[in-house]
Amino acid sequence: MDVKKLFSLEGKKGFITGGAQGIGRTIAQAFAELGAEVAIVDINAQKAQETAAQIAAATGGRVLALPCDVADPASVGQMIEQYEKDFTTINFAVNNAGIFTGDAALDISPAAFKSVIDVNLTGMFFTAQAAARLMVKHKTGGSIISTASMSAHIINVPQTIANYCATKAAVVHLSKGLAVEWAKYNIRVNCISPGYIQTELIASLKDLLPIWSAKMPEGSRLGYPEDLIGAFVYFASDASLFANGTELVIDGGYTIL
Repeated sequence: MDVKKLFSLEGKKGFITGGAQGIGRTIAQAFAELGAEVAIVDINAQKAQETAAQIAAATGGRVLALPCDVADPASVGQMIEQYEKDFTTINFAVNNAGIFTGDAALDISPAAFKSVIDVNLTGMFFTAQAAARLMVKHKTGGSIISTASMSAHIINVPQTIANYCATKAAVVHLSKGLAVEWAKYNIRVNCISPGYIQTELIASLKDLLPIWSAKMPEGSRLGYPEDLIGAFVYFASDASLFANGTELVIDGGYTIL
């Protein structure tokens, strides 16, 4: 058995939504380092271009930027059309774009509530569907990976993000539904549920960090984007050929207490 080949991404191609920063950027660089050709998909076109150029320079890999609003099916259609022109086939798709508003449930406006659902759930479906259609068209099969959250299993406190928690629970179950429907096309659909990951946004919430840390097992810590690389590589590589409809919760033990 060639274990290095099993986990290699050499020759694989795909996109990562929300890839311009945070978790998405870290995963994009890791995939490029392992030999994958990567499209950075993000609503911030300039940031996506900058990120793609930086990762390409650092890794020597082929990394391109594609602007896209995942909540807009027309924008997703344009993105996947351009993706096919640039890459032809697709082996993996990482649905990582997500937002939260922090509004209390009593106060949140209909527009704010809907915006979180549109990006976190509906957008995840649109991009997963676009990737699956391309996999079916070219008869390649492949791996679709969505970023859910430990919030699919617990309600975060003291922040108020009930609508966010609802969307992440839906992402987990939708992934299972898609896994069942698309298995006959040799498409695997799995998801990863991170705990608190210290992206620039989360790390800036300094008053909340000790509150969250206190809810974890003694000796544990909050995470960093790099802590998720192994899980994403596993699902994108041939090491996960028998994994379908699976959720990996990676939270430093937060949800076991």
